[in-house]
Amino acid sequence: MKFNSDEIASVIQQEIKQFESQIDVRDVGRVLEVGDGIARVYGLSGVMAQEMVEFSNGTIGLAFNLEENSVGCIILGDYLQIAEGDEVRSTGRLLSVPVGDELLGRVVDPLGNPLDGKGPIVTKERRPVEIIAPGVAERAPVCEPLQTGIKAIDSMTPIGRGQRELIIGDRKTGKTAVGIDAIINQRGSGVKCYYVAIGQKESTVRGVIERLTETGAMDYTTVIVSGASSPAPLQYVAPYSGTAMAEHYMFNGGHALIVYDDLSKQAVAYRQLSLLLRRPPGREAYPGDVFYCHSRLLERSAKMSDALGGGSLTSLPIIETLEGEVSAYIPTNVISITDGQIYLQPDLFFAGVKPAMNAGISVSRVGGAAQIKAMKKVAGGLRLDLAAFRELEAFAQLGTELDAATQARLDRGYRMVEILKQGQYQPMNVIDQVLIIFAGTRGYVDSVPVAEVQEWEKQFLEFMHHQKVEVYKTIEEKKDLTDDITKQIEASIKEFHSQYAAGRSR
Repeated sequence: MKFNSDEIASVIQQEIKQFESQIDVRDVGRVLEVGDGIARVYGLSGVMAQEMVEFSNGTIGLAFNLEENSVGCIILGDYLQIAEGDEVRSTGRLLSVPVGDELLGRVVDPLGNPLDGKGPIVTKERRPVEIIAPGVAERAPVCEPLQTGIKAIDSMTPIGRGQRELIIGDRKTGKTAVGIDAIINQRGSGVKCYYVAIGQKESTVRGVIERLTETGAMDYTTVIVSGASSPAPLQYVAPYSGTAMAEHYMFNGGHALIVYDDLSKQAVAYRQLSLLLRRPPGREAYPGDVFYCHSRLLERSAKMSDALGGGSLTSLPIIETLEGEVSAYIPTNVISITDGQIYLQPDLFFAGVKPAMNAGISVSRVGGAAQIKAMKKVAGGLRLDLAAFRELEAFAQLGTELDAATQARLDRGYRMVEILKQGQYQPMNVIDQVLIIFAGTRGYVDSVPVAEVQEWEKQFLEFMHHQKVEVYKTIEEKKDLTDDITKQIEASIKEFHSQYAAGRSR
């Protein structure tokens, strides 16, 4: 029997391939010490920074510190199950999470594992948790509105798709409520929403999930939970995981909104990890790269250019201040990264002004570009007027006699404050906002007693919805206030005024 040399060569090549596949060529190391969510590992000489490593019990870790004689790993799971001397293997892969429509309506941990008891999540795709943010050439200017449904925000500090707007304030001032209202208001807009709970009480997160379910918002929302009882490594990774899930839509031409609640807890988790891994402490014991920790996260929110699909990722990071200290280290870091901030003031909150937005400090660096034309026209000077009203109000408290013009400005200011008040979880359609702010800024509410402004607003909007359907539809179509539309609104307000006055006199 004769053998062909080519056949022999191919058989040998096949044998070599199969032999190589049977050899485990991965790096193997041993745990030197473990505790508080971190492990020091000897070996793993070829491991990459941010590479996933696997402990002998199946727990996943992340190579965090690459030192001369050891590797500092953060443990993304229960570190109590890992002991000194355990084997650790490098995986050759960076940390990734599942992405896609299968995650909508689900509650997951930062690794994409389900927490809601609705069974496993099977997705076709995964995305790396950490990527380099899109460059300037890949982005387009932010110009498409993302309506939050909150009058004070949509009129004075508007948010555009692809923007990063910081929500900042003391605890218990309604920061989470702003983010949840924005999520609820995306119903029917095609925007996919992500709520990342970092270091929050599990009972609080449960309440948020119940509210999102009641309003039907869970249909297009994913909740990523790394609660107060979760180890620091999971709290640190959670925002990056949520962003990776949301980016799936941005890079595929869709639109996504992500709320980070809150990044000050992530900074504390990062500080804990850094100190345990012996990184040098800086100001307030935070490591020197805590700014980079937040900047590389928030830079990933963008409006993509039309050539790349025109998708967007809008982020609403939340930062908690202590005693209103906006100039503290972490707040100033995040303020300098974002495109504006909504400052919620405790004094206003406790005075019953909800949302408690301080019009003087709050700002949107995108501004009118993120508003429809109608809103831009009615709300142009509203922020300055409100800031001026607050100063006048402080002056009036001195008990000084005021002239008629100043008193009139004060009276209108009180009514505008009432108009901008809004109940929690009650986002409002942008056309309704335009109509009520038009009535307030043009002086049509000046004759209404302050205590009755909210009732007047409710009845006026009902009147416009039911008796002036044509006018309402015209504004909805044009999204602009032409002279003709302005006259129609003014006539409608006068007609409603007479109806309202007649109703009161009965």
